[in-house]
This record gives sequence, structure tokens and C-alpha cells, in this order.
Amino acid sequence: MDRNDFPEKADSRHALFGLFFIFQNSLQIAGDAFFQEITCKQFFLLLCLKQFGDTPPTINQLADRMGSSHQNVRQMLNKLESSGYIHLGNDKDDRRKQRIIPAKRLNQLKVKYEIKENQFLRRLFDDVTEEEADTLFHLLLKLESNLETIKEECRLRK
Repeated sequence: MDRNDFPEKADSRHALFGLFFIFQNSLQIAGDAFFQEITCKQFFLLLCLKQFGDTPPTINQLADRMGSSHQNVRQMLNKLESSGYIHLGNDKDDRRKQRIIPAKRLNQLKVKYEIKENQFLRRLFDDVTEEEADTLFHLLLKLESNLETIKEECRLRK
């Protein structure tokens, strides 16, 4: 099915549902082509890691921030650790928890991609006004909240 025909053959909600998957796949393909050393999903993980500032998060904290499972995040962290971008260290108060600590090599990656990353985002949002981006952001937050409700309802049914 041609993407341009998609909205005409389905109501808007069904079309958007399908478009979310198309967009996610396209974003991942473009992001994977953009980065040489890491995948687009690993880059997203590193962006989320940065949000914790100077306090290294646990794997579960990072997984929650990313909206991903512990297992998926753990796999990405193992690859990033073997590449020298992060270190996994035991929590000083609870040895069962592991904390994610950025390595020096991560700073080198940041410097390498800082300008290109901004160019990529500018290009991605080329014909999108600030108002449109703000509206989309708030709409996606509403949808994400609805998804959390659905997940909780499904969890309670089990």
C-alpha cells in the first residue's frame, strides 16, 4: 500500500495507528544510517541517560524513562559497554542494582555528532512550525497516557 493512499482507505485513527509504525521504522532506518558507531535506539538510550545528569540511573530507571523493558535496555547497555561508551557498576547501597556510568568515550561520541545531530533534527522538522511541533508533542503525550492506562488494564486482567 502506498503511504499517500493510506489515509484515504482508512479513518484517521486507523491511519494514524499505521502511520506510527511506518514513522518508527523510517526514523530507525534514517537514524541507523546517520550514526556509524551506534544504532538509533542506542542513541535514544544515551539521550535518556543524559537526562539523569550527574546521578547514574539504575537499569530499571533508564528502562522506565525510555518506555522499554529491562531486558531490551540491558541488551543495548551490554553492547554500549563492550564498545566502551558506558560502564555498569554496582550500586553502593544495594548490590543487586546496577548503575549506568558514562565513560570518557561517550564524550568523544557526543562531540563527533553534536553539529550533525542538530542538522538531522532541523532537517526532520523542516516544514513543521513551532506551533505544529508543540501541538503534536501534547497530542502524543495524551496518547502515551492512554497507552499507560491500557497497559495497566491489561496487567490487571492477568
